[in-house]
Amino acid sequence: MVVSLQTSDTLLTLAQQTRNAAQQLAVLSTQQRNQALSAIAQALSQNRDAIINANAQDCEQAQKDGISEALQARLKLDENKLEKTITGVKDVETLSDPIGDTQIHRELDTGLILKRISCPVGVLGVIFEARPDALIQITSLAIKSGNGVILKGGKEALNSCQVLTEIIHQALAETDVPPEAVQLLTTRAEIQELLSLDQYVDLIIPRGSNSFVRYIQDNTNIPVIGHADGICHVYVDTSADLEKAVTITVDSKTQYPAACNAVETLLVHQDIASSFLAMLAAALSEKGVSLRGDDASRNILPHIDAATDTDWETEYSGLVLAIKIVDSLDRAIGHINTYGSKHTDAIVTETPSNAEIFLNQVDAAGVFHNCSTRFADGFRYGLGAEVGISTQKMPPRGPVGLEGLVTYKYQLTGDGHIADTYSGENAKSFTHKDLR
Repeated sequence: MVVSLQTSDTLLTLAQQTRNAAQQLAVLSTQQRNQALSAIAQALSQNRDAIINANAQDCEQAQKDGISEALQARLKLDENKLEKTITGVKDVETLSDPIGDTQIHRELDTGLILKRISCPVGVLGVIFEARPDALIQITSLAIKSGNGVILKGGKEALNSCQVLTEIIHQALAETDVPPEAVQLLTTRAEIQELLSLDQYVDLIIPRGSNSFVRYIQDNTNIPVIGHADGICHVYVDTSADLEKAVTITVDSKTQYPAACNAVETLLVHQDIASSFLAMLAAALSEKGVSLRGDDASRNILPHIDAATDTDWETEYSGLVLAIKIVDSLDRAIGHINTYGSKHTDAIVTETPSNAEIFLNQVDAAGVFHNCSTRFADGFRYGLGAEVGISTQKMPPRGPVGLEGLVTYKYQLTGDGHIADTYSGENAKSFTHKDLR
């Protein structure tokens, strides 16, 4: 059942229910969790019309409300996107079980055995704007990894999220996974309450704008993983294959410009700038892309708008691209490490040593050579799906799939062993022998 919450007491009760359900989910077998995913995929497929109709209502209202085109693009869940999302659920089902993996199996001494075992995080709080397909992806990953999840979608996706949650609950009711393991919040006021529930919620994953993510990070004691910006770069090096560079840049910008892995700033080596920018401008013009450039770029393309320092730190999420000409690979790397958001950056070059320098020195979760930044995605990485992108240094980093939703515990089994035996003047030595 989808609940519209009114009081903090009600939300507290819901969080308690989610934790209880997560504890039940955590001990289910791989087969039981996979059966739940299969049931969800089947239910989504059988209810395509209801899902698409609910989403159409959301899209129509979003257009009336004057929501940005980028947000409208994320909101739309058409037949094609829904089919890909259902395929993603099935892909998650086929992935290896992340729970119960013995990462360490070590004898500390005879009869004293240590294991480090992977286990679920517990309860996830996932807050996202638009993108109702994210609800499906997150739910599938949460169930596979044995975690409960409390979801809060943006108001612009309310109808879509409610219908999807109802379908998922109906599917889970026929499986061993408690439907209460997946909960949906429906009002903005509930976000602040959710952020205060550190006793019941173990991890917050925000997906949205820069200001939105920073608000979440600044207003909770619960650990947060996510990214605040998607300021991605493509650097076209002096030895780049220009046709290849045009194709990569156009794809990085236009394949889905609202995505956080779309390129926002293009850096071009001065030695090939004149010939390359002439080719690129024509290709981007056909796609409706507006260009902004530094003085050197505008000497080559005088019709484009002037870029300011603000452009180097802007995530356009649309058909706008900033261009800067640089005189070296080092200058390109320096610009990226100054203005980038540590999301995804790419170099186009036929010089392997330059590619190696770029891949090693650019500080980002994803560093690419001769390919589009749009490949930075959990589904494309073979993770089945993702709950979000993390640009933090500590793991998980980049697209967060199953491996980012498990932690581990140390299990130690002895036979009356005590620490005092291994301390003092006649201390016994540990064997520290790995058993695998």
